[in-house]
Amino acid sequence: MNKAELVSAIAKRADVPASTVDSVIDGLREELVEAITRGEKVAVPGLLTVERTQRSARTGRNPQTGESLEIAAANTVKVTAGSNLKKAASAVPVD
Repeated sequence: MNKAELVSAIAKRADVPASTVDSVIDGLREELVEAITRGEKVAVPGLLTVERTQRSARTGRNPQTGESLEIAAANTVKVTAGSNLKKAASAVPVD
């Protein structure tokens, strides 16, 4: 599902104009980016939790040459599924 399909589905379910839904999704994206930049954790109960984490420096290996190289420490984003997403995923039979 891409953004346009998501906007359309939410607009239909909530019975609001698609332009309103699009604005809300854009606002959510901007707020998530700003919160992560500030180092804040964002939790939407039952849906997901998003937080900034730190990855330590480590030694890696170039897969083409096998040469060892140092990978610098970095900030990254951790997204954790909430209980409702986990239930939805577990309700689908495994192929």
